Amino acid sequence: MKEKWINVFTLAFTVALLPPIWAVLSPYIGVTVGAVALICAGLFACLGNDIKKAIPVSMGFVLGDVWAVVALQIMAHSSLNPNLTLYLTLFVLGGLAVILGSIGEKVIFVPAWLAGWAIGLTIMGPMDINLIGSMVPQIAVAMLAGVWYVGVVGDLFQKLLIKIFSK
Repeated sequence: MKEKWINVFTLAFTVALLPPIWAVLSPYIGVTVGAVALICAGLFACLGNDIKKAIPVSMGFVLGDVWAVVALQIMAHSSLNPNLTLYLTLFVLGGLAVILGSIGEKVIFVPAWLAGWAIGLTIMGPMDINLIGSMVPQIAVAMLAGVWYVGVVGDLFQKLLIKIFSK
């Protein structure tokens, strides 16, 4: 029972400490979508914050960000019916993401690719296609901060706290 509460309190402290630092600092490095880090950290936590999965998850998120731009460019420049364009774009790019991600499964985590794509579309979809330029790297930086800073560093920090308080 003591072990459970050490885990709970060290996790609570880690979550209370690290993500707010990112939230405060991210605008100072030009990232206006800092909350993306929390979404990506949550998804990475579902994988147990496994450092061995950090690179494939990171690759998936960043590819999803790029995929969102590709989708938005196709939809902005298509002369087809908007609903047909949306369907065909999502159909083709969704299928390609799964196929390509499966081919490169050692370095790409497909669910992160699809989640990253959804994050990118959610943020950039309502924007004018000509104004999304700086948003792409901002989203990518926030995604990587979620995996590496909140996820990996947070997990290592919590493990250190557990070691200290378990003595």
